[in-house]
Amino acid sequence: MPFFSSLPEDATTRHIFQRSPQRFHAFAEFSQSLMRGDSPLSPGVRELLGAYVSALNECAYCVGGHIATAKRFGIEPDLLQALLDDIDNAHIEDRLKPLFRYVKKLSSTPHKMVQADADAVFALGWPEQALEDAIGVCCSFSFMNRLVQGYGIVADDTKFDERARQHAELGYVGQLISPAKSAGKSV
Repeated sequence: MPFFSSLPEDATTRHIFQRSPQRFHAFAEFSQSLMRGDSPLSPGVRELLGAYVSALNECAYCVGGHIATAKRFGIEPDLLQALLDDIDNAHIEDRLKPLFRYVKKLSSTPHKMVQADADAVFALGWPEQALEDAIGVCCSFSFMNRLVQGYGIVADDTKFDERARQHAELGYVGQLISPAKSAGKSV
């Protein structure tokens, strides 16, 4: 149950955003651009990065919704746990590993970021935009993790697939700001 009595018991991020759409609209637009706009990183990889950051931040609500979304974009859900266990041995393209190391360090010890962290990404041929997008995902998901946890929004694993469908089909602005377009309910 959320910490705010004005929110329904089954509150979601949509409820938070719709409380103050003028406040959150710019963030939803930013999220849409970051997660679905042009990028050297596929939408699936960006969703996986978001789920990874959310797992590091122990936000089950965001982990569940975004790993389900990553799956819709062709990412194996078991990959998340493999990355959390050991990035170096995870069955992921070697070229992606420094990006995951980077966001892990940025999430856990941001004050320890150094040029060598960025250089490890660039050494594998990634353009600056790839790292910029990974940093953006890390920052935006850290914000959302704290928003969800601050409002007391809890994960309902029975709704992860529907949230994933909405993320994939409606996008971030359509899903978070616009009225519910599926079955008249927000998820």
